[in-house]
Amino acid sequence: MSVDEWPRRRTMTREWTEIDELKQYRQAVQQVLAGDMDETRFQAIRLQQGVYGQRQEGVNMVRVKLPGGRVSANQLCAIADVLEDYSELDIASVTTRQDIQLHSIPLADTPAVLERLAEDGLTSREACGNTVRNITACPLAGVCPCEHSDVQPLVDAVAQRFLRHPLTQHLPRKFKMSFSGCEADCAQGLFHDLAVIAVQRNGQFGYKVLAAGGLGHKPRPAITLEEFVSPAELLPVIEAVLALHHRYSDRKRRARARMKFLLEKLGEETFVQKYQLELQRTRQVYSEDALPVSQWLEVNAQAKEKISATGAPRAPLQQRQPGLSVFPVSLPLGDLKVHQLRGIAKMVVQLRPELSKSNPPVQMRVTQDQNLMLLNVPSGKIAHVENSVRALGLATPMTGDDVVACPGTWTCRLGITASRLVCNELSGGDGDLRIRVSGCHNGCAQPYVGDIGLHGEGRRINGKLIPHYRLHFGGDGRNGGEIAVRGPEVPVKMAPAAVKRVKREYQRTRLEGEGFGHWAQRQEQDYFHRLLQDLALITETNSEWLAKDYGEAEDFRVLSLGGGECMGAKLDTVSANFSEAAHEREYRRVFQLAKKPEQALDCAEAISRLVAQALLFAKGEKIVSNDENSLAETLIRHSGEQAHIAESFTVFMKEMENLRDVFDEERFERLAKAQDVWTVLVAQACENADRQLNVQSSLPAVGPLMSDVEKEAQLSA
Repeated sequence: MSVDEWPRRRTMTREWTEIDELKQYRQAVQQVLAGDMDETRFQAIRLQQGVYGQRQEGVNMVRVKLPGGRVSANQLCAIADVLEDYSELDIASVTTRQDIQLHSIPLADTPAVLERLAEDGLTSREACGNTVRNITACPLAGVCPCEHSDVQPLVDAVAQRFLRHPLTQHLPRKFKMSFSGCEADCAQGLFHDLAVIAVQRNGQFGYKVLAAGGLGHKPRPAITLEEFVSPAELLPVIEAVLALHHRYSDRKRRARARMKFLLEKLGEETFVQKYQLELQRTRQVYSEDALPVSQWLEVNAQAKEKISATGAPRAPLQQRQPGLSVFPVSLPLGDLKVHQLRGIAKMVVQLRPELSKSNPPVQMRVTQDQNLMLLNVPSGKIAHVENSVRALGLATPMTGDDVVACPGTWTCRLGITASRLVCNELSGGDGDLRIRVSGCHNGCAQPYVGDIGLHGEGRRINGKLIPHYRLHFGGDGRNGGEIAVRGPEVPVKMAPAAVKRVKREYQRTRLEGEGFGHWAQRQEQDYFHRLLQDLALITETNSEWLAKDYGEAEDFRVLSLGGGECMGAKLDTVSANFSEAAHEREYRRVFQLAKKPEQALDCAEAISRLVAQALLFAKGEKIVSNDENSLAETLIRHSGEQAHIAESFTVFMKEMENLRDVFDEERFERLAKAQDVWTVLVAQACENADRQLNVQSSLPAVGPLMSDVEKEAQLSA
């Protein structure tokens, strides 16, 4: 059966994509291209849909989210269709967050791209911006002989829960999660904002939770937030950490807005205390069956001994299911060409008739090391699969080829060096070391947790700008690992020689059986600087050669392309307030149904304050006090012709005070409806005050056909 002949789903999936949302995006693209929408306002819409600008003008990158890296044959063909029909390139790029990126797509074509992806259950929604990014997971989830539990169903459930979630639409900064099925932590929780690790303690199964790790220009390992959490408590814990980030992380300084900086600011004790306060609230909202029930497994000790290393396997591996194997496919720099996408999909489909009814279908996953894995391959078919893969110009991983790179100056607006090109000169050697190369300090290739990591920098020496790589040694994001040792800077052209020298010294001086990470971490502080100091020298005779990056004929320069794409501080604050108000509205309803009037009134009061503050922020007012009277007075000064906005705020606060004395369900319901109408009116005032704002996704449904007069009439009632 050919790829074109197997049954295909041609209707929009409701699982990840909303049809109306894609229609609205298409309209927004048409408006911005016609000059009818402000470019800055459109940027927020575009990023929400996972469409990122490139360093090349006129084209965009679309980032496809694959929770846990899972991808189907149909989906590979959908990606191939997009590349053939809309991209100027024929390459799909696997990322270290188990996404797939599609580059060089004209803006006018992006609506059609999102619609085509949606036909086969793919979404790019919230793959960019200050949201919950793609959730990574153990590459062997569901098949590993060592796992306590298959975390893939949890990954899917959590990804769905927080997609379009009001709390996550305008976070202070992006939020990254990982899930691992056992203590080995193959998903590398060490550097995540939140990591969930299945554990067994005193005969009971549950989860260990890490928080506030991160890479970037100031890498920091995560702390243990919870040593043991029952499955029923997991979702409240996750939402409590998100609420902590939303409420307390720095919204004014983007470079200090990640969770790791909140931990640094508060200190671990205060950080944990504030988290526990959020947890007290989230516990009241979720039922015990909010997440799918996990099947827990006793770890096979003998099988565990046979697996020499954690993470994605580098060779075919026997699964815990008898007769089935994992087959890894090496993707140089994470690239998959159109014919390879279709060829792999066809091979997987053709394997299906070979399976018995008792065996699961072959699955595919992309991994954090930018490779592809086939799961549930019948062990007797390994040779056939290997030949099929080889015919596509691919192969299983080879010793030394564990080299990962970000796009760098190939496409990225933030790229400083040509990270992909230097990789042609790098190898992990006989020790199969993990080499990780990033084009800037943001570290998308995870150089801070590689055996040898490099990140690009520019240094001006003797008046000449020279491209450099900062080196890092002995990092590992898995259990027992550490952030890499910071090494020296060397010119880009000397980086391959530096890597070779370090590998040679490791082989020469390591202890018997000593891994590279342990060897690197035990060296004296200046060891690597002394070892490589001659390679860092720049003289008049070599400066001309060193001033050119790989693949460049002209001297190196750092382009100013406007930096990363995030909304400004004022816009983010206004949007964040409406987003948090939507979250409080959801909780208000839950507490109302649960007959918890005090908590419901707390939510209603929070909504009024958040929405009032949003209007003042939009009008440029500095809020000096959150006191009710102070807010009311400031609102009156800024309401102008819409005096009812300020008057309604005062009425709401007074009514809530009365309801705390004597609660009445019907009066509260009327209050809630009026508050929702008021929220919509305030949002209109905010968007009129600042044309860049778009908070429509955070607003309650109060009737799209209701006129402003009707809204004001209902508000007065």
